Amino acid sequence: MRWCFLTSLMLIGGYLLLGGCATTPIAMQQTRTLGPVFVSTQNEEFVWERAVDVLHDYPFTIKRENKLAGVIETEYKVGSGVLEPWHKETIGMDARLESTLQSIRRRVLINVRRDDAGYFVDVEAYKEIEDLEGLAANSAGGATFLETSPLERDYNLVVGQSTPSGWISKGRDFALEQDLLQRLQLAYR
Repeated sequence: MRWCFLTSLMLIGGYLLLGGCATTPIAMQQTRTLGPVFVSTQNEEFVWERAVDVLHDYPFTIKRENKLAGVIETEYKVGSGVLEPWHKETIGMDARLESTLQSIRRRVLINVRRDDAGYFVDVEAYKEIEDLEGLAANSAGGATFLETSPLERDYNLVVGQSTPSGWISKGRDFALEQDLLQRLQLAYR
């Protein structure tokens, strides 16, 4: 009786595992569905301040504003993980899980272009992952002492990483761009 139960349990588990491999993955849409937001007003200050307000809602820190060039650029912001649901810059559960397991940072560029009938507001969001050259200096057992060896003092301590970390570009973050464009569209109504 017990042998029959274990065999059926293993068969069911095998079918579930194989069924997951046989399904086709849903292709993520990497194209932009929403283009630049058009604002039909001649008030440049209104368009500019609403764009800054939307960036502050996420909250991105403004690095550079140039009204003549029509560019708003933000500082890099570290991506929020699963345990930080109040941060809005990480869109979707898969992106939150990725930010939890890997150091990710994002920055946003907003371009404001004048047209005869108003303004076009476009968003570009860029994502980068951290590339450490070796093990981080902050290992879990680095501060423990062995009981069998005498205490040796090292007065030349290295705190943090010995070399600066590098970042690998992952391209555009389309989910964040679409969310920002939708919020901008709502802000200009």
